[in-house]
This record gives sequence, structure tokens and C-alpha cells, in this order.
Amino acid sequence: MKIEVKLTTKEEAYIIKNMYPLYLHDLSGHYGLIAGHTPNCHGIFEDSNDYTTLQDQYDAQNIWWEKQNCLYSYLILVDDIPAGFELVATPPYCTPGIDFFVNDFFLMQPFRGNGIAQCAATKVFEMFRGKWELFTNPADKNVIGQKFWHKTVSNYTKGNYEEVLGPTIDGNKLIFRFCNT
Repeated sequence: MKIEVKLTTKEEAYIIKNMYPLYLHDLSGHYGLIAGHTPNCHGIFEDSNDYTTLQDQYDAQNIWWEKQNCLYSYLILVDDIPAGFELVATPPYCTPGIDFFVNDFFLMQPFRGNGIAQCAATKVFEMFRGKWELFTNPADKNVIGQKFWHKTVSNYTKGNYEEVLGPTIDGNKLIFRFCNT
């Protein structure tokens, strides 16, 4: 099985945009009926009712391809088939003192459970050197996500990382921080 992580261009953005509603639907299972994790009145997983179509949501995501020197959109491919994505932000789109932030990470269901996600995350970590941060939902509904990031970050850093529960721009989260310089 060939696992590839590829930086996408504006011309390829549609592939990640096609998967994004699946990602948001997936997140809704981890958060339940919390605002922003249920569909709006138009059936779109967004905080605002301003998004009436998926095209509206797609247009809002264009920033990932417009700010190419500080926002990076990676497509995860398995045997040349789109399997997921990882969106990485750099300053000013992350916590002060952090160089790289895993903004979004998603692997579609058929590709889960066989090491692809850990391999893809590690490949992206290797592309950038510095202080990293990522966070995930600390709720019991997200035990699988918590275990995934604990295992992935622990294996990648050989146990040299920080894992804390604390406030973020998205509420109280389980935060992982490490440095790979």
C-alpha cells in the first residue's frame, strides 16, 4: 500500500472540499448536539445560517489556497486514491509561540485502523521543523481520537511531548505540544 501526502494546488482544492462535509459530519459524532456540530437550518454543518449551500462552504475554505506561505492543505492519498486531508497553519493562524498547528485532520472510514493516519501525520510532521500544537475533543465520545493522537505524537516524539487539558480558541480541549527541531 502506497501512502502519499501531497500539498494541494488551487486546481486540486475541490478534492479536499469534497471531503470536508464528511469530516464535519464525522466530528458531529464526537461533539453531539453542541452548536456548530449540528447542521444549520439549510442542512450544512456550520455555525452560521449564512451558509445555504455547500458552495458557500467551499468558498469560505478558499483561504487555504490563497495564503500558501502560511496555510498548507495536504491531501492524503492511498494507492493514488484520495483518502483524507491534513490542514496545517503557521503564524498568525496559531497560538503565539507555536510554529505549526494541525488545524484539521481527517481520514475517511474505509482507510482507518491500519496505520495510514499515523503514517500521514508523521509525514507532515517531518516536512516542518519547530514547535507544533494540535488539539482534540476531550469528551468520552472522542476516546478513539484521543488515543490516536496520544499514540501518534508519543511514537513520533519518543515520548517527548506535552499533553494537557486546557482552554483553546475552540473551547476546552486536550492539547498536544511538541518540538521536532
